[in-house]
Amino acid sequence: MRNLSRRTFVAGAGATLGTATASGLGLASARAAEPGPAAAPRAVADAELLTVAPDAPRYIDLISGFNQRWQGKPKGIRLPRSTDQVVRAVQDAADRSQRLTVRGGGHCYEDFVFNPDVEVVVDMSLMSAVGYDPQRRAFAVEAGATLLNVYEALYEGWGVTIPGGVCFAVGVGGHVQGGGYGNLSRKHGLVVDHLYAVEVVTLDATGRAKAVVATREAGDPNRELWWAHTGGGGGNFGVVTRYWFRSADATGDDPADLLPKPPAEVLIALPSWSWAKVTQSGFSSFVKAYGTWHEQNSGADSVYTALTTWLFLNHRASGSLGMLFQLNGDVPQAEQLAEAFLQNLDQALGVPHQGAVTRLPWLKAVRYIGTMADSQTDPNMRGGHKSAYMKRGFTDNQIAAIYRNLTRTDYANSEGGLAVVSFGGRIGAVAPDATAVAQRGAILKLLYQTYWTTPADDAPNLAWLRQFYQDVYADTGGVPVPNRNTDGCYVNYADRDISDPAFNTSNVPWTTLYYKDNYPRLQQIKQQYDPRDFFRHRQSIRLPAAQGS
Repeated sequence: MRNLSRRTFVAGAGATLGTATASGLGLASARAAEPGPAAAPRAVADAELLTVAPDAPRYIDLISGFNQRWQGKPKGIRLPRSTDQVVRAVQDAADRSQRLTVRGGGHCYEDFVFNPDVEVVVDMSLMSAVGYDPQRRAFAVEAGATLLNVYEALYEGWGVTIPGGVCFAVGVGGHVQGGGYGNLSRKHGLVVDHLYAVEVVTLDATGRAKAVVATREAGDPNRELWWAHTGGGGGNFGVVTRYWFRSADATGDDPADLLPKPPAEVLIALPSWSWAKVTQSGFSSFVKAYGTWHEQNSGADSVYTALTTWLFLNHRASGSLGMLFQLNGDVPQAEQLAEAFLQNLDQALGVPHQGAVTRLPWLKAVRYIGTMADSQTDPNMRGGHKSAYMKRGFTDNQIAAIYRNLTRTDYANSEGGLAVVSFGGRIGAVAPDATAVAQRGAILKLLYQTYWTTPADDAPNLAWLRQFYQDVYADTGGVPVPNRNTDGCYVNYADRDISDPAFNTSNVPWTTLYYKDNYPRLQQIKQQYDPRDFFRHRQSIRLPAAQGS
């Protein structure tokens, strides 16, 4: 299907401004046939900290991420191999009063990592180990690991996983800090619902860099720092070097019982509907039916927690509407449930879908979905992105605005569109203040996006995306303010426009759109662990004294 491209599968690709390391405890290898004793820690603590200078041939490969709109010119790229080396890199930058940012998988949508003010980039890609830590009874994952690496290591080694995103190259560092979600989240919650601990390199009031381990244990004096990393977003409190994962309700010492077990098989479908056959009334019924289904089937105990869909409302220039459909294969009468779901949408649209349902082993499906599109590795992609959470289906006015913008004849980029993703299920079983992710009552997560390849096309593409978004939320000041229908924005789909009064006229600040009532608590944690505001970007958590900025 033509529109199942790179941007289609970029779930949880948030600002990778925190990342990971593995110094200290040894890790049992995930590649062993049977989990064995912990291996010795890598002897890198005293090794030279690798620095890539601007005159090095590989420098140009390290100064941009996925979105080619953003490229930096730092004085150096630091590539640590241990927590100690991260401490050294932070300390050196602080002593020199240099602006420092962190790159994990490189999927930050905005310029938070690469911009002209940044002098030092800490690139975490060499810190990517995944293993079991018997002392913490948890799986240790260095923050430079990418999602597919994590899934393969956990599943092949122990038969478990975390319910993370679908794009294979997203770095775990930023993905987790923004909350982390994917095709198993309706069944098992967000990634951060399984986060036991985090290691962070911070900078105290005296200017001293140090590594801090924070856990979810009630008696941990650093528990607030753990909480801040359950949805507070990257680049706010320090450099994440490592995560530990263990489900909150897990018991015993067997690693195979400490995280969710994915289904052995899943049903996958990539249905499409020809735009040429779509009428405005059919489109309206189609989108309304999709929202209504989620209103009726997003409870924590619904059988449909095993189903996740990505509805791709692509611009008419693409030729088709599309979907990614995944249903756990162990659900009774799974094929019949899948067929009923798709027939309901066909009837609403008045157009039959093309594409069959296929049963695949879970890990093969993960690899297929995560790597299937040629444009996932396109080195020229430039993009714009916006987000929203929804508590209910779309209103009539919103559907009309979506149709209007997807059928505009003055804009004909086939890469433009709106992804409407299943949310709810077990995600909603967690209180809004139990983690920093406040939007626990949402049933849908939205990603507005468009892609192009040349700088000359920046202005028209960004103009269309902004007009599209403002049109959909015209009744609430151009943004999805928290109310009975919408519930703010996703911090990992970073969007500078929501903090610009030219685009956000709602009088609801960007901090509320991202964090709702959790923002003041995040500010207090910022004050405690980054009192100098050393770790910052254009939408980082503000110190309490700077609350209005």
